[in-house]
Amino acid sequence: MKRIMDSGLGRTFPDMDHLVVFTSAPKLYMSIDVPYFYRQNTEFLYMSGFIEADSVLLLHSQKKLGSGFEEVMFVTQRNASKELWEGPSAGVEGGRDLLGIQNVKPLDHLDRYLANYLKDSNKFCLWYEYLKPVNQKIHSNSFLPLMKEANRVETPTKIVHHQRLMKSTAEIELMRKSNRIASEAFVEVMKFTKPWINESALFAKMDFECRIHGAEYLAYPPVVAGGNRANTIHYISNNQVIADGELVLMDAGCEYHGYCSDITRTWPVTGNFSPAQRDLYSACLIIQELCIQMCRPGVTLEEIYRAMLAIMGEQLKKLGLIPSSVSASDVIKLTRQFCAHHVGHYLGMDVHDSAEVGRNLALQPGMIITIEPGIYISATRNDVDPKYRGIGIRIEDNILITETGHENLTANCPKDPDVIEQIITDGKS
Repeated sequence: MKRIMDSGLGRTFPDMDHLVVFTSAPKLYMSIDVPYFYRQNTEFLYMSGFIEADSVLLLHSQKKLGSGFEEVMFVTQRNASKELWEGPSAGVEGGRDLLGIQNVKPLDHLDRYLANYLKDSNKFCLWYEYLKPVNQKIHSNSFLPLMKEANRVETPTKIVHHQRLMKSTAEIELMRKSNRIASEAFVEVMKFTKPWINESALFAKMDFECRIHGAEYLAYPPVVAGGNRANTIHYISNNQVIADGELVLMDAGCEYHGYCSDITRTWPVTGNFSPAQRDLYSACLIIQELCIQMCRPGVTLEEIYRAMLAIMGEQLKKLGLIPSSVSASDVIKLTRQFCAHHVGHYLGMDVHDSAEVGRNLALQPGMIITIEPGIYISATRNDVDPKYRGIGIRIEDNILITETGHENLTANCPKDPDVIEQIITDGKS
């Protein structure tokens, strides 16, 4: 709330009250009476710590509160019949005990509370994510009408995303745990790999290893792509057999108490890279390690991305994939034909965290980012040496920015090609 008050709008209109709203994610159903697995809206979770559906957090200033503000949580009342089917809920009393918020009310009191707020606040700004309402029912019933009464309507998302970007000590520890679980799971998946295995089996193995070691679930639908399918960057069908001699690219992570890991590794299903596969893999690894070395306070993700393109261009020249005679500007253009995505993104409660924050922001201690260069050569590319066609490689680590540089949170997830080959070989014995 203080950041809202200290924002440009708060300073411009000091006589205006401010009402900030965060709503929980609704429960969604795959069929009648069969819900999807519930995942809380991360903005609401970050601000409240509450994981139940159909809840609302209000933060508001008023003249009668002076320079302070009031926080109010609205939750669903406990219902014995409903709890028989769905399990216990917090209710009003439980909400007070769990959240440390004294002003917890039943959700059906929300409209009455808002009506009283309107009586006491003649001029106010509503801070609410109205462009993409999280809970459509609550939006239509309560906040769409309120928007018509507000003097201004703004979204708090960008302010919250900037706040989420800087991880506390406790958040960093949760991220370390999430990355440790996922890194160890990758080792077990590598051991489990063999020619002609189905991608779905590796998906299931990753899910199992993450959950059995404490993660609630995978952080996102993973990519498990054998052979040429690795060149589809967001391939998630994960239902094809991986042929003898192919590489498998797995992009996966887990969620641990609301915080995500996001790792990519590429390895040979046989346990041995072919010469062409090793050449491309080693080039990608050099690019990634040089990009990681750049991770320190003051540098931006955009700067690291530009460096990635330049470094990749040099590596592709060495492999004969780009002519050595082309100009520096043309090298960048040609390089983008081998890697269409950015070098990384912010990471936290969401995999693509703090999406409202641009990549030109200087990195600061407490931020966590991914570094994930890739080299992708489709089987249909006739302008490259046939030995490289159908190979897709990406290597991704999660990097914490520190006061003196960085910490690789996924350092114990193997990426040295010799180590990877040994792990797979040992897994077969």
